[in-house]
Amino acid sequence: MGTLHAAKFADLDVRTLHDLLRLRVDVFVVEQQCPYPEIDGRDVEPTAEHLWMDVDGQVAATVRTLVDPNGTRRLGRVATHRDHRGRGYAAQLVREGLRRLGDGPVQIGAQAHLADWYARLGFVRSGPDYLEDGIPHLPMTRG
Repeated sequence: MGTLHAAKFADLDVRTLHDLLRLRVDVFVVEQQCPYPEIDGRDVEPTAEHLWMDVDGQVAATVRTLVDPNGTRRLGRVATHRDHRGRGYAAQLVREGLRRLGDGPVQIGAQAHLADWYARLGFVRSGPDYLEDGIPHLPMTRG
């Protein structure tokens, strides 16, 4: 059983920040063999909120929420440590991220192979497929 946490960038302790970034790099850059600038500058934005599941002192899963300057609400950087997959942590974090973003549409750029998983969380396709850093994605919206 994990413990859900949420914090703005300024409220993250150094160790937690390290562990969140390491998980994202381990999943997106190393595991998916996709060299890209994972640290994109958006983590520090005032509207960014970091959610994570702690399991026995380890960051098991993470999600980031954002609100763009034009008001578009986004959810992304959904990652789960390989040893913790299949336990529902990411789904729990996505639901909490949606709750925190409030009523109205929320955008995601889903990896195409996860479209059905996001659909189970209420997201629907909102545009054509595209390649991002060599990985097939599709835009999806909820609400």
